[in-house]
Amino acid sequence: MKQYEVTAAIIIEAGEILCMQRNKGKYDYVSFKFEFPGGKVEPDETLEQALSRELKEEMDITISIKPEQFFMSVQHQYPDFYITMHSYLCPIDNRTFTRKEHLSHVWLKPDQLNTLDWAPADLPIVRKLMEEMR
Repeated sequence: MKQYEVTAAIIIEAGEILCMQRNKGKYDYVSFKFEFPGGKVEPDETLEQALSRELKEEMDITISIKPEQFFMSVQHQYPDFYITMHSYLCPIDNRTFTRKEHLSHVWLKPDQLNTLDWAPADLPIVRKLMEEMR
């Protein structure tokens, strides 16, 4: 079974969190679900470098990620692959970005996050954000 190490950005501006909706993809069980932006870690990249690169590729934004911004890691078994996802809190000053890979996006207060249909691997992050950012 394939195993992936991925990163995810919890992008926060003015007390709201950026939630991105996936396009239709290879696996129906994650198509159209909401997620935090990010992606796979390439060989010889740190987690922080991978997340910065993915945000540039997916959203055309430049964010410098530091290890102390780490939020939590999640391990999740999907039917066809296993992922370990490392999430980081990423405060930003403005909401300017270009959505290159996602279908849609929404900014929500932490207590509204559970109103979306999230990819299963993102749910532990959602729950912790809702608990800690009340």
